[in-house]
Amino acid sequence: MNFIQRLKRRFTQDETNEVSDTYKKGMEKTRNSFSSRINDLIARYRRVDEDFFEELEEVLITADVGVSTVMEFIDELRMEVKRRNIKDTKDTREVISETLVSIYQGDDDETLSDINMQKDGELTVILVVGVNGVGKTTSIGKLANSFKQDGKKVVLAAGDTFRAGAIEQLEEWGKRTEVDVVKQSEGSDPAAVIFDAIRAAKSRKADVLICDTAGRLQNKVNLMNELEKVNRIIEREIPGAPHEVLLVLDATTGQNALSQAKTFSGVTNVSGIVLTKLDGTAKGGIVLAIRKELSIPVKYVGLGEGVEDLQPFEPDAFVYGLFAGMIEE
Repeated sequence: MNFIQRLKRRFTQDETNEVSDTYKKGMEKTRNSFSSRINDLIARYRRVDEDFFEELEEVLITADVGVSTVMEFIDELRMEVKRRNIKDTKDTREVISETLVSIYQGDDDETLSDINMQKDGELTVILVVGVNGVGKTTSIGKLANSFKQDGKKVVLAAGDTFRAGAIEQLEEWGKRTEVDVVKQSEGSDPAAVIFDAIRAAKSRKADVLICDTAGRLQNKVNLMNELEKVNRIIEREIPGAPHEVLLVLDATTGQNALSQAKTFSGVTNVSGIVLTKLDGTAKGGIVLAIRKELSIPVKYVGLGEGVEDLQPFEPDAFVYGLFAGMIEE
């Protein structure tokens, strides 16, 4: 079963078309770079041999897939090519795409990217972390809009009291999406803001509370202490929360994003990645590197600047975005 067929198993035909078209458009830069190099490789090598595999390695590494992930991918691809007795390089396209999906998902099921929403009537708390400049506050606004479109009542907590303008920026998103924002003055204790926000969300019978946090990395000890304090407050008020800790990363920074992910996963229990600006990079392979090297699923990707362009991550649609036009649907 190829990736488009798997999408059809999860969605209606119209939804499948919408998802695949969104990824096709949003991943144009990566695809143009990736597909052209794959096509060039296939044109130059008529037969599948060791030189073909070595050059394919280079293509994937250039797309920021990550060296260890590429090595695993090439090993699996060799076995699959041998199993299917593929000799002509033209016949490797679908095997390459299928293997990429397999590498991403591993033994996990297709709900890997789903948000851990609580039962109706229970508050879902989402803590959002990430360095300044990656699009953290914008992602929170877009998440709020997405949840609201799904009929959820949302409250935002302005827990980034450190960065100048962060509170005002979140307030602006609150107005734009018509959701409540709980705040204090700049420089306030973030844990106190989160405490107030939890009380407010409960009293307003909200379904989702999304908490912003400071993004400074200059002093990891301070960052760790601050996040630990925030987590203690949340856990005390709502046992088992936060239900998600989402790390926002900028896809255009490539391997630097991977480095940030390692830092944050060392100071807090990151449960998922929000990868912004995927539409703005030719190195979309960072999605695979993050998943394989850190075992953290990508839960949302930014495929444009519009408020609707933060999309739940679909591995099959992602690979379709890489290969659209190269493989039969």
